[in-house]
Amino acid sequence: MLITKCLLQSKYRHITQLLLLFFLLPVLLPAQQNDTVTVDKKVITLSEIIIRNNIDIPSFIERVKNDTTFYKAFRNLRILNFTSLNDIRMFDKKGKVKAALYSKTTQWADKGCRHTSIVQEEVTGDMYGSNQQYNYYTPELYASLFFAPDTICGETNIVKGTELNLKGKSGMAKRKEQLKMLFFNPGKAIPGLPFIGSKTAIFEEDMAPLYDYHLDLQEHLGELCYLFVIKARAGLKGAKKDRVVIDEMTTWFSVNTFEVLARNYAMSYKAGVYDFEVQLQVEMTKANGYLVPKLLRYTGNWDVIFKKREDGVFTATLFDFERRE
Repeated sequence: MLITKCLLQSKYRHITQLLLLFFLLPVLLPAQQNDTVTVDKKVITLSEIIIRNNIDIPSFIERVKNDTTFYKAFRNLRILNFTSLNDIRMFDKKGKVKAALYSKTTQWADKGCRHTSIVQEEVTGDMYGSNQQYNYYTPELYASLFFAPDTICGETNIVKGTELNLKGKSGMAKRKEQLKMLFFNPGKAIPGLPFIGSKTAIFEEDMAPLYDYHLDLQEHLGELCYLFVIKARAGLKGAKKDRVVIDEMTTWFSVNTFEVLARNYAMSYKAGVYDFEVQLQVEMTKANGYLVPKLLRYTGNWDVIFKKREDGVFTATLFDFERRE
């Protein structure tokens, strides 16, 4: 009897221990936190530090979609004096430089007017034609974005009400405006661009399944930033792959101001009438209280029907910003 009683006590004690373990297990083990969140069909992978800080992800995405600080930084250039070092190179089919331009320019800006002066210029190859016009669209488009060889007045840095649009534009003027849209508003639809249009609108719900989204916190140039990476999903094929124009876009947003402090993006597309592969890198800085671009790097290879293929790079370094009071 004594042996039987001991065995029963041992059995009950064992069962009790199992029951305690069963009920306490969820408490003893650390809570498993979800490292992804879905916002408008966008599956966003979150780093551990983002999860711990309880970032409002839907609000974050909305701010990213409606960001104007990137465009604003370039519009600030319209009202500031600054110096720019410009390095443009065009390559042949073998990758050798066939034309190059190095220049130092200064912009004068005062009372809504601005003008660009060439301080120094070195040119090789056929960068210019006999009429001193560019032989290539790449430097021509670059110059149209950042130079004012003739005095331009009525300039402001206001963004509201000055959205880029194609109204009343045609030919080269239209192409320049489309380039500005692609450059200043990556991630938004570009009207009038054959075969592409809404394919650049990577924040829309119908484009979301084609991309991976990642959010992290990272220090960039001495400032804490939200690091937001959007990248086309690996293994896309057929019609899905044909819808991808923006291959990758990485943006550093200031945690304090939510301004874009840097952005890198890569785009590519192949259609029957044209193809292109472009990478852009932009670094910002603060000068006299204004957010402005201090470094731009472009690498591009593109071809348009009836035009010669262009393979070129440009680097612009901007400094000595000053606001004339």
